Amino acid sequence: MKCKNVLLSLSVLAGLSLVGCAQDVNSANVANNGAVTKDERPNIIVILTDDHGYADVGFNNSPDLKTPNLDQLAYGGTIFTSAYVAHPFCGPSRAALMTGRYPHEYGAQFNLPRKGSNQGLPKEETFISKVLQNAGYYTGAIGKWHLGEHADHHPNVRGFDEFYGFLAGGHYYFPEKYEPEYERLVKRGKHNVNMYYWPLEYNGQEVREPEYLTDGLSREASTFVEKASKKDKPFFLYLAYNAPHTPLEAKEEDMALFPNITDKNRKIYAGMVYAVDRGVGKLVDTLKRTGEYDNTLIVFLSDNGGKTIKGANNYPLRRGKGSAYEGGIRVPMMFHWPKEIKGGNTFHHPVSALDFYPMFAALGNAKIPEGKDLDGYNVWPKIQAGKPTHDTKMIYAMRHQKGFSETSGRLGDYKVVRTSKEGPWQLFNVQTDPGEHNDLAAQKPWLLREMVSQIEIWSWDHQQPKWFHIWDAGGEWHEQNMPRFHETFKVGQADPVLQAQP
Repeated sequence: MKCKNVLLSLSVLAGLSLVGCAQDVNSANVANNGAVTKDERPNIIVILTDDHGYADVGFNNSPDLKTPNLDQLAYGGTIFTSAYVAHPFCGPSRAALMTGRYPHEYGAQFNLPRKGSNQGLPKEETFISKVLQNAGYYTGAIGKWHLGEHADHHPNVRGFDEFYGFLAGGHYYFPEKYEPEYERLVKRGKHNVNMYYWPLEYNGQEVREPEYLTDGLSREASTFVEKASKKDKPFFLYLAYNAPHTPLEAKEEDMALFPNITDKNRKIYAGMVYAVDRGVGKLVDTLKRTGEYDNTLIVFLSDNGGKTIKGANNYPLRRGKGSAYEGGIRVPMMFHWPKEIKGGNTFHHPVSALDFYPMFAALGNAKIPEGKDLDGYNVWPKIQAGKPTHDTKMIYAMRHQKGFSETSGRLGDYKVVRTSKEGPWQLFNVQTDPGEHNDLAAQKPWLLREMVSQIEIWSWDHQQPKWFHIWDAGGEWHEQNMPRFHETFKVGQADPVLQAQP
């Protein structure tokens, strides 16, 4: 009989790991008295919000938003003040989280085509969900996918036993609005209906969602935990909320909780964030009710910085979504795990979402495919010890614009960044100056030069984009002979400090 190989840690074998058939797990876990022994590896939940501002959670000192449930988790766990994602907008950031690699290295630097396509992340890139699934985890994805809409790239074939949500990069929130519009357009015979109107799906089958989108996703997350709690294996849940991404749509009762916010966009945005927090509270209640709470690692973060013109606040960071400055790539993040984290901790050293892949694999005693390239590393031991993390391994960011590329790299406390074709490379101590106000380039020219050189070396591994979110972007890429790295890393008049020799 053929079966998939999985890496299991079996208590009946005194903690020894062996490779065996998934079908053998239950029989191997039966003790002498016939009782089933619960797999003691941790459950892992990743809660990912969309375009969520750095300052828009209570645990990052929001002046006007309420996130009581997230705050309770954060204060009972570890708050990360220097958490980074691999790209300043949606699709590439999510691609990095799932593959453990910068999206530039396999041609996924842009969001997938806005009007749909057969494109998706290369099948050669094994997702962390598949690694955990092969190790015996029960896996679920709820919410926004944005990593491929064709059947070949569906969540169910990329390592998720369960999927409830939508495949595109966004969606409308109220079913009483988007469902009639979808039906109207289909009846008119319109092709390429905006995917924000499409029905949600469960494992490839269309479903009619009865609730406000965020509430529906929260409900399904709790349902998944209920199912998982009845199994003798741990679970991995990827809960990817659409909120507070546009369109700005919130429930009236949620907005009413913020009477002092007068800006329209900000008020709607606040209601959307509160709906996420309310859902997190219900998910935590389910974890407690099912006995899964103590041994569940909950990771919360945003996929990129907040969009300030749509209500977000990234204070004290500079700029927001789309930028290589801190506001585009530094995000709110916290860990909560009662069994392993005492609580009341704040971790100031940089951590990247790229670190999740090897960290989750290690915590889940899962085997990473042989030859799998990874750009992060297992930071869990250093987090536990409160030690520096990326003091020798740089964290990069690059967003391609028309004719140039916004680029940055952080190593330890320092960060180099260039955000315009004409402007110079800048150097900041982002530990003491997170707002990137005090340029240290003239004071530390050798550090600047070495860090820029390291980013240039990283760029040689990049591939040409496999797709563009709109045709115009693809046309501009070719017309401008992008990526023009010979200009990005060029030592010119704009960077006189780089011309000096040590």
